[in-house]
Amino acid sequence: MADLKREVIFLILKHLDGEKYKEAVHKLEQESGVFFNMKYMEEIAMKGEWEEADKYLSGFTKYDDNKMSMKCFFEIRKQNYLEALDRGDISKALEILMKDLKVFSTAFPDTYEEMTQILALNNFRENESLAKYGDTQHARVIVFNELKTLIEGNLLFHDKLQFPAVDNLRLMALMNQSFYYQHILCQNPRPDPLFETLYEDHTCWPPNGARTPSPITNPLIGSIPNPVSAFPLLRTLPFSFHAPSSSLGGRLSNASSLQLPAVSQSQIGLRPPNHNAVNAALLMRPRTPNNNFVDYQSADIHVLKRSRPLGMSNEVNNSPIDILTMAHATQNHTQSTKVPEELPKIVVTTLNLGSGVRSMDFHPVQHALLLGYVLLIYERAFAEKPAISVNRVLWSPDGALIGVAFSLHLVHLYSSRNGENLREHLEIDAHTGAVNDLAFFHQNKQLRVITCGDDKAINVWDAFTGSLRGTFGFLEASVISLGLLHKENIQYFFSTSMDGKIQAWFGDYWHPKFKCDVPGKFCTTLACSADGTRLFSCGTSKEGDSYLAEWIESEGVIKQRYYQGFDCKRSFGVLQFDTTRNHFLAVGDDFKIKIWDMNHSNLLTTVEADGGLPASPRIRFNKEGTLLAVSTNDNGVKILASADGLRLLHGIEDLRDSSQSVVKVPPVSNLGAAKAITGLSFGVSNRIASLVSILGQNGDHPSLADAQPKTVKESTENSKVWKPNEINKPSQCRSLRLPDNLLKSKVSRLMYTNSGAALLALTSDAVHKLWKWQRNEHNQTGKATSNVPPQLWQPSSGVLMTNEISDTNPADAVPCFALSKNGWYVMSASGGKISIFNILTFKKMTTFMPPPPAATFLAFHPQDNNIIALGMDDCTILIYNIRYDDVISKLKGHQVRITGLAFSRALNVLVSSGADSHLCVWNTDRWEKQASNFLQIPPGRAMVSETSVQFHQVQIQFLCVHETQVAIYEVYKLERLNQWLPQDSWLPITHATYSCDSQSIYVSFADGSVAVLFAATLQLRCRILSSVYIPSNISSNSGRVHPLVIAAHPSKPNQIALGMTNGAVHVLEPLESEGNWCTELSLENGAEASIPPVEDVSNQLTR
Repeated sequence: MADLKREVIFLILKHLDGEKYKEAVHKLEQESGVFFNMKYMEEIAMKGEWEEADKYLSGFTKYDDNKMSMKCFFEIRKQNYLEALDRGDISKALEILMKDLKVFSTAFPDTYEEMTQILALNNFRENESLAKYGDTQHARVIVFNELKTLIEGNLLFHDKLQFPAVDNLRLMALMNQSFYYQHILCQNPRPDPLFETLYEDHTCWPPNGARTPSPITNPLIGSIPNPVSAFPLLRTLPFSFHAPSSSLGGRLSNASSLQLPAVSQSQIGLRPPNHNAVNAALLMRPRTPNNNFVDYQSADIHVLKRSRPLGMSNEVNNSPIDILTMAHATQNHTQSTKVPEELPKIVVTTLNLGSGVRSMDFHPVQHALLLGYVLLIYERAFAEKPAISVNRVLWSPDGALIGVAFSLHLVHLYSSRNGENLREHLEIDAHTGAVNDLAFFHQNKQLRVITCGDDKAINVWDAFTGSLRGTFGFLEASVISLGLLHKENIQYFFSTSMDGKIQAWFGDYWHPKFKCDVPGKFCTTLACSADGTRLFSCGTSKEGDSYLAEWIESEGVIKQRYYQGFDCKRSFGVLQFDTTRNHFLAVGDDFKIKIWDMNHSNLLTTVEADGGLPASPRIRFNKEGTLLAVSTNDNGVKILASADGLRLLHGIEDLRDSSQSVVKVPPVSNLGAAKAITGLSFGVSNRIASLVSILGQNGDHPSLADAQPKTVKESTENSKVWKPNEINKPSQCRSLRLPDNLLKSKVSRLMYTNSGAALLALTSDAVHKLWKWQRNEHNQTGKATSNVPPQLWQPSSGVLMTNEISDTNPADAVPCFALSKNGWYVMSASGGKISIFNILTFKKMTTFMPPPPAATFLAFHPQDNNIIALGMDDCTILIYNIRYDDVISKLKGHQVRITGLAFSRALNVLVSSGADSHLCVWNTDRWEKQASNFLQIPPGRAMVSETSVQFHQVQIQFLCVHETQVAIYEVYKLERLNQWLPQDSWLPITHATYSCDSQSIYVSFADGSVAVLFAATLQLRCRILSSVYIPSNISSNSGRVHPLVIAAHPSKPNQIALGMTNGAVHVLEPLESEGNWCTELSLENGAEASIPPVEDVSNQLTR
């Protein structure tokens, strides 16, 4: 009940915000404490309204709740005090000091005493600690950023910082729903009800003005009870409902006038109704019979299935009988034998492809260019394997790319210009098992590919780089179809799965906003109207009944329109269907093409296409609806044309020759990504995927009767291989060696702080170094950059953050550290005790876990800074609670020391790696091992090596780094998805890391060079030689000076930092004029091709 109260408050907040009652919104936020508005806090902080900020914050926490809360109130009141001093208001400053800051005198005695002392100064900037205070506006920015960090790290706010996704009109829709249910309970419902008040229940007054008794009584369904007691399920219904044009109660009162079919008493079973029957009768609210379709409010209710074959008896069941549905079912549905002139009906040519057609698509611009994929067969080298087929082909919206979804985990993208010069563009290892469907869409002006598969996942990919941009999560069954709907500039993603569910998402959310059963509750596919505003489904139940329906959404209301005209039971597969002209639906069924008007449920007409069609032919319209491609019994495709289509054909030159051309797609290959399938040869038989060009260019009217396709030999002159660029001159990128006046020892560990404004290094002599970039006119963001040198920061005390070193053998110590989620603390070890330092003051907060065993890798739990994972040199992993100084669990499964740990925020797992290349996956709920595997090491190379792991941004796969290779693994079964081996196989890899957006992987080598890979394909993008950043007077021969560790900036995907063996730290970035690493890739024949810019991480799909 408490959750429902919270939701009511959120709905009220949303409504008030939409009505522009800003003060009321923030007052309710403060008094209810359900949502902390960070944007409002920033607004009042920038205005200097610190007393309002203090008051707003007090609605969510008190100053003595915890240390973070105390720090928040202290920073607000301190800034208010300093601003009063700055404007010369001494009396106000004294009041703040004695009233507001006094409560912190015990917690912060030194600071409070300092605040008291500066009261006597003419300018508080004369105080050493406030010398860098700067102007007021700049100080406000700093204070707000600190407040934001404190609040986000405070557990009291963990569920109060995210406003739920609520439609602006949701509250009004709920009111509308309430009116609707009140209206249907009226005894004399009027067709035009007037809702006048919310203070009492609605009642339609009869013409004489007298109220009529209640409840409603009907001879067939009995009396309708009170809605609160009779409809317990209404509280959980996911949708709101609109008031009907005429009431259901009114129709039921005249139900005796309806003509019912003759049925026996045993079939109906006259008995008092139960709640479910009443619910069904009330929810199945059809429109007036003249509309010729039945409108349902829920997919979970009784639906009208197509009629069974003649002679088959109806099965007796106890489902509730809806008299209106039955009345519609018995209406006489006449078929029109006349095909509308605008629809294709004339067979103009037949293309014999030699194999069964699985999927087709017409070019979006050249309306007579057909893409038809036939069966692909991979042949094993020594034994037969089951056939691998193409499940879907599709042009991109501009016709520049072709997407191909295979039945074996792959998606291929081909680039094409005007349907010619077909080239391999990308190969994406998209799913585990078959890829069932794909679609193109634009997000933030970037072209994306969305795919679904047998692994129950829906993934989103960058169409130019192949990088995984996000996932819509794992569903409960194989996902078989996708639909993209556009409504009022909002993009909706729909999917259907084998368990008979349809789900919907908005583009920026990872969790479904709508989920229910599809008609038939089994295999169903989706299609949209040409303008993308209407969604349709066609499915088959397990019993063989087929359904065609439209899904109608309006302000949260989901309705279904069912189409009639299926005459026989079908026990194989789902029917193929398509839409055209935003007006017609077509389904391949019963050896013909059946066509409906979208706005009417009755079958409009049928087209037999001169016969020769299979029982369920595959069909596809071109964009204009003037041509229709239909698969045939003899592995061919018939092209049908309308009158406009014939006029288009008559204006094409040399139609016979152009209609006889079949241009072959390049065979399936690795695309440079080494994605071999175990035991399979990538040789492809002669039945290759074909690009069928059935139309040519302008010309005379030819004869179409004997048009037969010819096969054109595959051209290889346009086949080019990417050749990665080399950056070998300092002028080709930006580099900066960070200033350092401390003793130089090799850099063992290196990372950016969470804000990206500093770099933290741990050297082999157990000393930490911190470089900070200042915000100034040369660096307005204050983030790390190669354009401005940072400051090697040290506190005024001169103390360094230094780890304890092992007394036994310091040379064998393995330095390691980790940064807390809030960025305030660093946990570190160098063979001795584990230390925790305050990164702001360099103060050592505590030490724990004296060796043996010694820690070799450290990781903070992503949800709780008090929980840490400790990889030890005795092969164990300790899960340790810092607050309670307690070992929660001890994980055993490795044989040598731990070299890598990584938590997945999304999957609740911990991945570990050992020095023997052994990988393990642990469940973080029960701390049990789920899977383990070993890296595949090339022959002749030692397995013992530093092996590190890092999760991809979407958290469902991870990067594994070994001195011999870089590999990508999926989490659950630890199956290797991809692998990259350096060309010089004996050149050791020293480290590698993802870029912040996970689009690139940076790999450092023992010769000082750095490779930049495409993360999606592990294709080499470019190589940065050591001569770019290592001065010529410093020798890098024999591996004496080279990077030991590489770090990626947390918000700049093209910036990296290198920690060197000589103690230096270098920051590298591409030229500002380029923006990305190697925006131009050269080809072996000397041509160049542009690589799309890497999108900023802020534009990714949120999860």
